[in-house]
Amino acid sequence: MKKRFNSFFSFLSRAKRFVCVLLIVCFIPPLWLYADVSEKYRTLAKQTGVIYGSGAEKRILAWRRLIDDSKALSIVDQLTQVNNFFNQMDFVDDIKLWGKEDYWATPIEFLGMQAGDCEDFTIAKYFTLRELGVPDEQLRLVYVKALTLNQHHMVLAYYHKPTSIPVLLDNIDKELKPASKRNDLLPIYSFNAENLWLSKEKGRGVLVGGSSRLSLWTDLNNRLNTITN
Repeated sequence: MKKRFNSFFSFLSRAKRFVCVLLIVCFIPPLWLYADVSEKYRTLAKQTGVIYGSGAEKRILAWRRLIDDSKALSIVDQLTQVNNFFNQMDFVDDIKLWGKEDYWATPIEFLGMQAGDCEDFTIAKYFTLRELGVPDEQLRLVYVKALTLNQHHMVLAYYHKPTSIPVLLDNIDKELKPASKRNDLLPIYSFNAENLWLSKEKGRGVLVGGSSRLSLWTDLNNRLNTITN
C-alpha cells in the first residue's frame, strides 16, 4: 500500500484513460443511459429535463452511470473520472446564471444548467466522491485566492492520509496535482460536511467550528435533501 501511494502523484500525470461520457450521450440511445440507474434518479432525470431541457436529462443519467461505473475503480481513477466529467461544464458567473452575487448550486442544478462557477464545480465533485464511498474526513472544499487571476476561487482537496499533502481537483488547472505544486493558490478556509477550518501557511488549518456556520452550505444541503429525498 505504501509503495502504491508513493507512485500516486506520478500515476496522476499519466492517467489519460478517461472516456468523455457527455460527448457520447447524444449518440447513444436513451435506454442505454437508463440502464442500472435507480428509479429514483430516473424520475429525477425526467423532472430535470422538464425544467432545463432534454440535454439535462441525459446529463443526469450520465452522472449516475459515472457513479455506477466508478464504484469498483481505484481512488486514483475515481478522482480522475469525477474531475474530468464535471470539468466539461461551462464556467458562468452566478450573477449571469442565477441573478445573484453568490449562489451555491446543487449537482442537479449544475448539470441542469450545464454551467456554474468554481463553487459549483467543487460541490458537484465533492458529493459525487462521497457517493462513491470516499470518507468525508478525506475531503475538503477549499476556498482560496487564485493569485494569478487575483480572484477568489474554490477547489476540492483529497487527503490520502491525515498527514499527506492533498491532491486538488480544480476547474482552472484541470490536471490533478498535489497542493505543493499549486503555488498559484493561497488557502483561506476549508470545510466538509462537519467542520470548518481557517487555513494556515502550513498544515491543515485551525478548527473553528462546524460547517453549519456557512449559510450558503446549509442552504445548499437543505435544497439537495429536498430534491433527492
